[in-house]
Order: sequence, then C-alpha cells, then structure tokens
Amino acid sequence: MHRFRNGLKTAVLLAALSALIILIGGVIGGRTGILIATVIALLMNGVSYFFSDKLALRSMKAYPVTQQEQPELYAMVHDLAVKAQQPMPRLYLSPTNAPNAFATGRNPRNAAVCCTEGIMRLLTPRELRGVIGHELSHVYNRDILISSVAAGLATIITMLANLAFFLPSGNGDNRSNPLVAMLMIFLGPLAAGVIQMAISRAREYQADASGAELTDDPLALANALAKIDGGAKALPLPQTPRLQTTSSLMIANPFSAGGIASLFSTHPPMAQRIERLQQMARERGFNA
Repeated sequence: MHRFRNGLKTAVLLAALSALIILIGGVIGGRTGILIATVIALLMNGVSYFFSDKLALRSMKAYPVTQQEQPELYAMVHDLAVKAQQPMPRLYLSPTNAPNAFATGRNPRNAAVCCTEGIMRLLTPRELRGVIGHELSHVYNRDILISSVAAGLATIITMLANLAFFLPSGNGDNRSNPLVAMLMIFLGPLAAGVIQMAISRAREYQADASGAELTDDPLALANALAKIDGGAKALPLPQTPRLQTTSSLMIANPFSAGGIASLFSTHPPMAQRIERLQQMARERGFNA
C-alpha cells in the first residue's frame, strides 16, 4: 500500500511540474524562449543523468573497494543483489567520519553503492545490511531516473522564469510585464523546488519500505537510521555546491539543518521514517 501511494504521489508531482511549465509558458507567451530553455535544460540534465555516478562519487572523494579488501561488505551486497535477481553493483568507500551511504547509477547495470568509513564503524552488520537494502532499492526503483526527470523539469521552470524579463507577455504586447516577470522569477523556482522536494521525500519512504522487504528486517533499518541521524548531526558535512548536489542521494541529510530549513529538506523527518518501519515490523510480527 505504501509503495502504491508513493508511486502515485510521484506521478502526480511530476505531472504538477509539467503543468507548471505549461502555465508559465502560457503567461509569458514566448514559444521560442520555451523551446530554447527546454532544449538547454534537457541537455544539461541528460549529461547529469549519464554521469551522475561519477559526479556523486567524486564529490565524496570515494575510492573503489574489492571483495578481498571488504569481504563482509561485498558478501552482504552480493547476497541482496542475488536475492533481488539484479547485477552486483560496484562498491566504494568514502573517507569521511560522518555516517552516511548512497547509491547512484542510471540503472542496475551501472549502479554503485558508497558507504562512508564512519558508517562502517558505527553500525552492526545487521544494521548495515538494512542500509544496503535501502540503497539498492533506490537503484531498483529507478529513482535516479525519476530524480533526473524532476531536476530537468525544475531547471526548465527556473530558466523560463528568468526569461520572463525578456520574452513578450501572452497578451499580444511585445513588452514583458515587470510585475509578472518578478512573480515568475520568485514563485516559479520556489514552486518547482517544493515539488522536487516532495518527490525526493516520497522516494525515500518507498526505498525504506522496499529495502526492508528486500532484507526482511524492517527493525534493522529503523535502528540504523536512528544511529545515522545522531551521527550526521554530530558530524555534519560542509554545504559545498558539490555535496549539496549529492546530498539528496544519501540515506540521511548530511548537513546541520533545523527549524525552517528542515521544512525544505529533501529527506523526510527521520522520526517519521523510523515510525513507519517500526509499524511495518509490528504488522509482520517482527521483534527487535
């Protein structure tokens, strides 16, 4: 049920982004500008999609590890990949003490799973297996593709909003309306960002649920999330542009954000994620 709801929510939100593009285009009435912005945005996000794994791994200074170097981690990931009947992803470690993990790659054949050295020290093998299940689910659910599509649509909206000053308005006047342009520049990207954030949160909930199904251990992931949340708050990563791009891929928000800033986080509240997993465990009769 959770998976169906999250899938439906994602479809509705993607449709909302598309509708916002049509609305902005209708208001500013510049077909040529819309076409140019769309082509540029699709090219930008196409490059990002095909090279997302390299960009994310580079931002975390990740290095590849082999079966000989990390036999336990390799066995854990291999076991879950076989269980899911999917290819074995590449494995990486990131030399940071902040506990976190992420998966990237446009499809299962190009997937990579990266764990920080901090999370390797913090979690028990059972908890780490729960995290790996979550990250593999992101790949199997094609979340990188969905995120790329959402980012592409959001970029088109932002570019159209910025072009509002130069494109003619839709009322037949060749001059742009400064008030409309100002509203578009402010409200367009804000609305796109909120919708994109909602898509990301829905995918996190789904990865939690499908990851728990893959490992058959919801409580392991719940316990891991509690530890990771505390560790990430104690050792936040710097909010550099490269890390901000990669942060949405991580299992927990790697930055120190609270108050109003937390409302715009790409990750759902950790307490809600843990409660959902605990409820899932209760429904299936799992014990701690």
